[in-house]
Amino acid sequence: MPKKIIVIGSGFSSLSASCYLAQLGYDVTIFEKNDTIGGRARQLKKEGFTFDIGPSWYWMPDVFESFFNDFNASVSDYYQLDKLNPAYKVFFENNESILIKDTLDKIYKAFENEEEGSSIKLKKFIRTAQNNYDIAIKNLVYRPGVSPLELVTKDTLMRVKQFFSTISKEVRKEFKNKKLIQILEFPVLFLGAKPSDTPSFYSFMNYADFGLGTWHPRGGMYQVILGIKKLAESLGVTICTNSNVEKILVKQGNATGVIVNSTTIASDMVLCGADYHHGETLLPLEYRQYSEKYWENKVFAPSALLFYVGFNKKLDNVHHHNLFFDTDFDQHAKNIYDQPTWPEEPLFYANFTSITDPTSAPEGKENGFFLIPLAPGIEDTDALRERYFEKIITRFEKLTNQNIKNAIIFKESFCVKDFIKEYNSYKGNAYGMANTLLQTAFLRPKLKSKRVNKLFFTGQLTVPGPGVPPSLISGKLVAGLIEAQQNIKKSQFITT
Repeated sequence: MPKKIIVIGSGFSSLSASCYLAQLGYDVTIFEKNDTIGGRARQLKKEGFTFDIGPSWYWMPDVFESFFNDFNASVSDYYQLDKLNPAYKVFFENNESILIKDTLDKIYKAFENEEEGSSIKLKKFIRTAQNNYDIAIKNLVYRPGVSPLELVTKDTLMRVKQFFSTISKEVRKEFKNKKLIQILEFPVLFLGAKPSDTPSFYSFMNYADFGLGTWHPRGGMYQVILGIKKLAESLGVTICTNSNVEKILVKQGNATGVIVNSTTIASDMVLCGADYHHGETLLPLEYRQYSEKYWENKVFAPSALLFYVGFNKKLDNVHHHNLFFDTDFDQHAKNIYDQPTWPEEPLFYANFTSITDPTSAPEGKENGFFLIPLAPGIEDTDALRERYFEKIITRFEKLTNQNIKNAIIFKESFCVKDFIKEYNSYKGNAYGMANTLLQTAFLRPKLKSKRVNKLFFTGQLTVPGPGVPPSLISGKLVAGLIEAQQNIKKSQFITT
């Protein structure tokens, strides 16, 4: 009989792990508390409009392709990708803007137009970023975070200084133009930390941005979830929605099953792909490996205020992805990490997938997704949400030179309280735990419980970190760790 594994949650990491485990011959059942799968990557449909509720950027396409290749398949077997051109548009104060296009040569030209000589500096910066990317993907991110020695390779030893410098220092050493600095510091926000706190080795995110480009799955990011779901079910994975896991059962130090919707379900192992902190609260206190003080002292990635807006017309002067950096970047970062409070003049992001993907809005209309990064655990009220919607829409109209308030058909919002309610997210964080130097690799919460045998964890609070590609990798890592543990146990019964 195959070993039975229960997986809690159905986000990217849970789905990924389930595929790998099923491929290895395990009997896998996923329990998802919501009525649809995907975790933070769910979908909203309303009045003919379609929105990705959470992740909206498709970067690092090689990681997605590698995932499907592991099952003798390809991305194109499950969904279709389009490379965006431009990748995104950045708005600055004084009605200035820069387009980041779809090739390095075009990006070098955009930098040179902004600051003479900057294209030469950018080429050097990207060479380093590409080398770091190759090292990260080949040597680091596919390691399970069980030992500090995982970081010690010939390549990393040659770059040890990059782990003790920061993105901010390295960028500002070469570039003086404020707009170019902001563009180069932007990608590490996907890692959940300030550029001034992120090791410069993580410049590989700049290569992910400029070198590999920005893509869009036709039909939205949820098509990726549906693709992995199809793969998982073809491998024999059972997926149960509306199934809230209320408790992880432990007997004699071993995970023996879960209680789901007040029903006890036995298993040989349990894998928690829900928010790590929440997963530990499902255990008796003596079996929790991390205290509340531990979580309180960690640096978490931001939460977010999100708006999903239907417009009754097509919009002008915007592209698929748009960044609004017309206010103080550093001050907003302080409001998230140093002095948690609502930013007076927030930076924000907006995407309109209907510009490149007509399936996401009725003909002649536009769908709008707006995001303001916020400190996790911050106050969240309807009045604050309305106040900040008014702030960003007023600025949006000014910066894009159009009136859109009277074109709004509907809007829905999602913020800290919703992240907690829908995803059991610690303090309502949206992106997991930040990848700072002291929260990297083996210093992150472990894939395997130290206190409960046969209990494992996956997702963006453990290795390798926040983001969709790392979540796919996290699923692969934990599946490999589970199999390795089983092989060790099998070998104990082999005699010569």
